[in-house]
Amino acid sequence: MAATAAPPDEKKPAPITGGLLALLTMGLALGTFMEVLDTSIANVAVPTISGSLGVATSEGTWVISSYSVASAIAVPLTGWLARRVGEVKLFTISVVLFSIASALCGLAHNFESLIAFRLLQGLVSGPMVPLSQTILMRSYPPEKRGLALGLWAMTVIVAPIFGPVMGGYITDNFSWPWIFYINVPIGLFSALIAYFLLRGHETKTTRQRIDAVGLALLVIGVSSLQMMLDLGKDHDWFNSSFIVALAIVAAVALAFMFAWEITEKEPVIDLSLFRDRNFAMGVLITSLGFLAFFGSVVVLPLWLQTVMGYTPGLAGLATAPVGILALVISPLLGRNMHRLDLRVVASFAFLVFAFVSHWNSTFTLDTPFSQIVVPRLIQGIGVACFFVPMTTITLSSVPDDRLAGAAGLSNFLRTLSGAIGTAVSTTYWENDMIRHHAVLTESVSAYSANTSAYTGALSDLGLAGQALTAQLDRVVTAQAYMMSTNDFFRISFYGFLGLAVLVWLTKPRKGAGPSMGH
Repeated sequence: MAATAAPPDEKKPAPITGGLLALLTMGLALGTFMEVLDTSIANVAVPTISGSLGVATSEGTWVISSYSVASAIAVPLTGWLARRVGEVKLFTISVVLFSIASALCGLAHNFESLIAFRLLQGLVSGPMVPLSQTILMRSYPPEKRGLALGLWAMTVIVAPIFGPVMGGYITDNFSWPWIFYINVPIGLFSALIAYFLLRGHETKTTRQRIDAVGLALLVIGVSSLQMMLDLGKDHDWFNSSFIVALAIVAAVALAFMFAWEITEKEPVIDLSLFRDRNFAMGVLITSLGFLAFFGSVVVLPLWLQTVMGYTPGLAGLATAPVGILALVISPLLGRNMHRLDLRVVASFAFLVFAFVSHWNSTFTLDTPFSQIVVPRLIQGIGVACFFVPMTTITLSSVPDDRLAGAAGLSNFLRTLSGAIGTAVSTTYWENDMIRHHAVLTESVSAYSANTSAYTGALSDLGLAGQALTAQLDRVVTAQAYMMSTNDFFRISFYGFLGLAVLVWLTKPRKGAGPSMGH
């Protein structure tokens, strides 16, 4: 394959510095923020969108699933596309198309067209996050690339946390199309900044043939896997022949894809990256960390709304403080990473997560709002100390010309792990509640002194017959959910302790930062 530099006959452009570098950072960060935000901002609007377009809420979840499936397919293609088109051009095109697709989503006149536009939006969004990361790191001098990574991490950390809060506010105070319209000015600003400031900074391109077999297997395998994760809970998982079929198709397609890509000379996904120890272990630890972290991010709001009676807005306010300290610490940590042993920082992050999980496991039905918020605030320390160092370890020894592919693959596996964590945690939480409910129900008996005393108190309040039975069931259900929540966070506690040890299997160089061009 022939490689060509773009532009081939011009002098190397001067580096971007000062105010222009700050403007570029803002533009790239907003592009990342916009894409990550769209993975969660529509979640709280599903009932409103479903009612507006005349479909059931269960069908409305395809607004989320269609985007996640399409995005999951596109993200691992980033490296291959960047080698053919160029990183700057690919990022700019992706942002412009994403903005157009967002406008089309807002203008959708029926449910079918909205799903089609969400699929388009997901497909064109794939390169945005990994390329914003690689372009930003390449634009900073070597000694400041840790700071660049810290600034980039802030957007990835904060966007999914504030997505539901922003989505709820926009839906309540305006109308659901505006959760898509807000992307248009942000996207155009990001694309213009990238186009004008990065002219002449394009990466080398190659004339690669299309690996049609690998691409087809990737599309079939990843889309089947993502659909299985998104729809499994609604279809009772493997009790559904549809979910079983998706699992079989995903397993077969991905197995054949891995076998094909290993021997392919010009693969659509560069699996040889896993020969690098830091990349392989970094991806594994980051993926497992996101799996456990996103489980807690999902279960806690569910518990607050299902059991504690919180509104979606109040549940969002209870969980949002996790972003406060993360915002403050991420750039400071990035600026000083070259002075630190990244394994110590990452281990500390997992210990913070373990501490918060243990604290969560002690919650009761009487826990006040203030005591729920404080652990979320502390958790922000762990988020900053986990994400930036682990991303640095993962990419620290990846050569410059393979960085886009490495960032795309690592971002894909991180996102996929979040989806797996969501599916596994919610399923465990519900099933464990059913188990506790059955055990507690056995204790509710006319021969039990506690039951007699409680029913007597309810009778004094005027409850009798079915009303009294319903109240008893509500109490038992609430206690069962509370016990299931405590169990989930106890398991998370041990998982995070294990990750704190596992991180020591990586071997970053002393004073390692997100190096380029090795």
